[in-house]
Amino acid sequence: MSTYQQIIPISSKIIEKYDLCHYCLGRLFSKQLRLSSNKLLGKKLNPKSVEKCHVCKNLFANLSYFLKLMIDASSEHSFKTFNVGAMLKPSVIDRDDSIRSQYKLKGIDSIKTDVTKELGKLYSKKTKKIIDSVDPEITFTLNLKDESCQLRSKSITVYGRYVKSERGLSQKQKPCENCSGKGCRMCDFHGIAEFDSIEGVLSKLFFKKFGGTTVKFTWIGGEDKSSLVLGSGRPFFAKIQNPLKRNSKLSAISLDSVKLICLKLVHESPKRPIKFISSINMKISTNSEVTSKDLKKLKDLTIGPVTVYDKSGKRSEKKIFEIKYKKNSKNMFTLFVRTEGGLPLKRFVTGDDVAPGVSQILDVECICEEFDFIDIEV
Repeated sequence: MSTYQQIIPISSKIIEKYDLCHYCLGRLFSKQLRLSSNKLLGKKLNPKSVEKCHVCKNLFANLSYFLKLMIDASSEHSFKTFNVGAMLKPSVIDRDDSIRSQYKLKGIDSIKTDVTKELGKLYSKKTKKIIDSVDPEITFTLNLKDESCQLRSKSITVYGRYVKSERGLSQKQKPCENCSGKGCRMCDFHGIAEFDSIEGVLSKLFFKKFGGTTVKFTWIGGEDKSSLVLGSGRPFFAKIQNPLKRNSKLSAISLDSVKLICLKLVHESPKRPIKFISSINMKISTNSEVTSKDLKKLKDLTIGPVTVYDKSGKRSEKKIFEIKYKKNSKNMFTLFVRTEGGLPLKRFVTGDDVAPGVSQILDVECICEEFDFIDIEV
């Protein structure tokens, strides 16, 4: 006896007791028969159409309404792959479970799975987009209880470098005061209400190019508001949440005093801190005169590591690869340092929880008045 003949008695019992649409009836046996179309199998098992399906209440007959919701929600998005999720009324799921349990039907797709499959097929046929259940660019979540559609766009990540040629621009932007950076109507869900920093300038550019809600930055080091970033610039990663576009032309861009170079889309932001080397010029003042002979002592900083203590008492070591100095006046000199990234420069000069520091070696109170990044090597 064939598998199809084996299911006829069970399907007949179900049809006698329950009015099921072709989708719900076919789904109960399609996996067993290794068939892809529940509807065609259901039609074969029971050619008659029912007035109202006991399980789905004619949900499958009205999928075109939800398809339109999906098309409307995604009309401004550019993407290739998608996936569909759904929330159904508990009563629908309960009726489906009851029949499967009553007739001991195992290994069957749930009605929720079938709804998302059918919607995926319809949307793919209509838009030529590809279903991807593992890593989709767009995910639809249809709430069949209140007949709504939510769309989530997979984030994209941009890598680049910025050169800052004028002083007075902070690296980081203050979060929106109303939502503390989470995103609200007052800040257009960006998390920042103003755009007067490196973060703000870059965010504004990325919103213009890709759309999206918020941008999360991973900075490779940082600088003061008064510092310049020269040479090949400071590297950064920008993760753009819920973008509308996934591809946009990226090239060198000049935005007032900020120049962006090496922009490109990458797979993701780094999960671990990136090691880098910074070349820095520091302008240092002293509370008493220092001589050229005194400054020679600074060469000792390249012999061993500099130890940095944080507030919790943890310590880290930073290697200084190169030191150069130039005496400017009795109480002022310029110091060039090529060092491992992460050395707190102002504390390094004053010796505040950094040993050895510049003040300690010169035995003179020193203050870093200004520092500029000449280059940053990754």
